[in-house]
Amino acid sequence: MAKNRKVTGKAAASSASRTIRSKTTGSKSKTSGGSALSQRKAPKKQTSAKAASVASKVLQDGRTSKASKSAAGSALAQAKKK
Repeated sequence: MAKNRKVTGKAAASSASRTIRSKTTGSKSKTSGGSALSQRKAPKKQTSAKAASVASKVLQDGRTSKASKSAAGSALAQAKKK
């Protein structure tokens, strides 16, 4: 199985940081933000299946901020491939 070597870009990492520091952000958004931020310069790390599921739900939620969606998208792009 091919490994996913993507890393979180600078803009997505900034969005993830903003998401984590926000007091109004929900736990699911913070989970996906943390996953994206942990992969900033770590091409060997991949998003777990559980974190990918949470990131998917964040992207589908209409109430989610643009910064949270950016972080969730980055985390989801780095998920393990099936």
